[in-house]
Amino acid sequence: MPLKTLFHIAVAATVALGSSNALAQSAAEPAYGPELQGFDYPYPVEHYRFSSQGQELDMAYLDVKPATPNGQTAVLLHGKNFCAATWDGTIKALNGAGYRVIAMDQIGFCKSSKPERYQFTFQQLAGNSRALLASLGIAHSIMVGHSTGGMLAMRYALMYPEATDRLVLVDPIGLEDWKAKGVPWLSLDGWMQRETRVTADSIRAYERATYYADTWDASYETWVQMLAGMYRGPGRAAVASSSARLYDMIATQPVFYEFEQIKPPTLLFVGDKDTTAIGKDTASPEIRKTLGNYPVLGKEAAQRIPHAQLIEFPDLGHSPQIQAPARFHEALLGWLQHPETGATLVK
Repeated sequence: MPLKTLFHIAVAATVALGSSNALAQSAAEPAYGPELQGFDYPYPVEHYRFSSQGQELDMAYLDVKPATPNGQTAVLLHGKNFCAATWDGTIKALNGAGYRVIAMDQIGFCKSSKPERYQFTFQQLAGNSRALLASLGIAHSIMVGHSTGGMLAMRYALMYPEATDRLVLVDPIGLEDWKAKGVPWLSLDGWMQRETRVTADSIRAYERATYYADTWDASYETWVQMLAGMYRGPGRAAVASSSARLYDMIATQPVFYEFEQIKPPTLLFVGDKDTTAIGKDTASPEIRKTLGNYPVLGKEAAQRIPHAQLIEFPDLGHSPQIQAPARFHEALLGWLQHPETGATLVK
């Protein structure tokens, strides 16, 4: 039997065993398919079908057109534990200001394909995104990336500067090189083991502490169940396998050393209570204390990225667009209408 086949059998068995208790405990909670079948998005889902790495893939996306267009397109790139649907409030705000909005589910995430044999790189995901936009006749756009989507947005801007009008980074991860700071390497098997322990409770606890600065609103539960539902469903092995490989991509492919090469005008949002650092829990206590210091990381990145402005939210966490949407969207639309550089603002 081929080695790859054995690996995927082992993945399925590991996920099934590791998830059995969680599945029993969450029988009354929703279970979704590997492409989030059963979870409704707030807008009609479109599909970009293409061939990549010898496989036929389906990339889901939202294309939301405004009632009164201003001629500009904003592309929204989600984070690791997010989907196109989690941009709902931002889509409404941008649409109301006249922007056409494209919100993608990247390959390996949410309603898009979870290919078994796929080399995940930020370059590949950026190339897929560029091809989707080209298929829609969109030659250039404003790129907005949150969390892991911020790393992807930076890579996109580096690869396609002529296609990137402006760049907006919302609590992007990758503002430091975790490996260089001492976070130990974790094998793909190690990431898989972590995926077997994902439950709604673990997702909720992490999001409460990191995304929402130890606060909670009932509306956040939708996004917890969106993720947890895929780990309860029949495609949980494919979901876990994709997630493990995506974590490996994040941990081993820094964009940190290329900030000076970013050309478009850039807006960097930072929630000062954000402490995100991939693999932080595997580092020693001494190293752990040095990671995820967003008030410092944001200022350092804004100084290194040409034509950058930093907006800080002292009381917010990793997801200001969800935690305080009115404040976030006011700041976003204000900058899009009158982009400025070289300043730090506190909101």
